[in-house]
Amino acid sequence: MKKPPIIITNVLVFSVLTLLALVGTPIWAFTYGFDAVEIGFTIFLFYFTGMSITAGYHRLWSHKAYDAHPVVRFILAVGGAMTVQNSILHWSSDHRVHHRHVDVNDQDPYSAKKGFWYSHMGWMLREHKATRFADYSNCRDLQKDKIVMWQHKYYLPIVLVSNFGITGLVGWLNGDVLSMLLLAGVTRIVLVHHVTFFINSLAHIWGSRPFTDKNTARDNGILAFFTFGEGYHNYHHIFEYDYRNGVKWWQFDPTKWMIKALSYVGLTKNLRKTPEERIEKAKLEMQLKYAQDKAITLPDAEEILAKMQHEYEVLMHKMSEFYATKKRLMNLKKKDIQKSYESFELDFKCKELKKTLDVQKQKWRSIYAFYFELRTA
Repeated sequence: MKKPPIIITNVLVFSVLTLLALVGTPIWAFTYGFDAVEIGFTIFLFYFTGMSITAGYHRLWSHKAYDAHPVVRFILAVGGAMTVQNSILHWSSDHRVHHRHVDVNDQDPYSAKKGFWYSHMGWMLREHKATRFADYSNCRDLQKDKIVMWQHKYYLPIVLVSNFGITGLVGWLNGDVLSMLLLAGVTRIVLVHHVTFFINSLAHIWGSRPFTDKNTARDNGILAFFTFGEGYHNYHHIFEYDYRNGVKWWQFDPTKWMIKALSYVGLTKNLRKTPEERIEKAKLEMQLKYAQDKAITLPDAEEILAKMQHEYEVLMHKMSEFYATKKRLMNLKKKDIQKSYESFELDFKCKELKKTLDVQKQKWRSIYAFYFELRTA
């Protein structure tokens, strides 16, 4: 079968940048060295531009997971352009198609089912059918955003000025323009490229699927460390409008922390969060499925499956009752009548339901551990 035509511009850009980073930077480091300012500014730009993609291109514009002040949107637009990953409009359009048709080879622009290389960067090097989405009809909301359209219209000048103007100026102030351009400019761009591309490739190959098995997306705490929190990809693909990827407070997600921190000073607002009940139910549904898949191979499978299903249904009932009561209590408190008798009664009931729910959860964990984890040994 004839291969799609090569996109010459993309191949040249990636080739030149990669050659300079892999060959030029080590030679320069050995010959001239890099000082602390150059290294420090490179690290700063690595995080700033990388998180401009995760917080800006991805969670703000692609998924509308929160709202941001125009100043924040402008800064993220410039930082995103510095990564040389195309404009917000183009990037978001591709990404929305990816979520809508994930793993469908002919429709997902970077389908993981076409292999690591294709999903990592191969999809950008040839005119593949799945990458021909240039009408931006799925981004009509973004076409009303003045900052998005300004960045889209002047994308190339912004890329050149932000990357070589800013790094060049800092290099001039530090006394060495070329060193700064090579390390904080070119090498940093290449590093951010591959860190971002890992989300399309490795995050669909390496890790666990605790929330859904309907797509290839995986959760991986190690990958999250290198991708500014984007490694919790299984969670993201089922709850894509959540401003968090690492839903637990302790999960490494600096993008989430930055968005939340900005909300305290009024620079971000309307942070969208998936209801806790939906998250728990998705996780328990997958636990049931995994446990059933293991239990069905056991001699007493029918009895085990019946018991497992019963305990799962009891847990779902208790969970629904608890969250329904909790919601009613929160609604009363919002109406500022928390001192009413009904509020006291609901508060007591909510605490009691939480206790019984915790007991049932512990019972379920014991069953799940015995029939899935222990028997897999």
